[in-house]
Amino acid sequence: MKDRIQQKIETAFSPLSVLEVINESHKHRGHKGSPETGESHFKVRIKAPAFDNLSRVAAHQLIYKALEAEFKTGLHALSIEILR
Repeated sequence: MKDRIQQKIETAFSPLSVLEVINESHKHRGHKGSPETGESHFKVRIKAPAFDNLSRVAAHQLIYKALEAEFKTGLHALSIEILR
């Protein structure tokens, strides 16, 4: 899942200045609705020119759209940090 997230974001928002995809699933083990796959909760830290003139909400929406398939196949939660 981590590799798929990274690949989709790199493709959608290239060029990137910063991209970190961090698996935080271990922090959510046992939470209601959380699948026990070990690959369900991620944090993305990203800096890309594509977000320069967008609000935080608009930038998040673009990332969620790029990862739509991942949300349908096991990605349960995504934390996003847009670096300026």
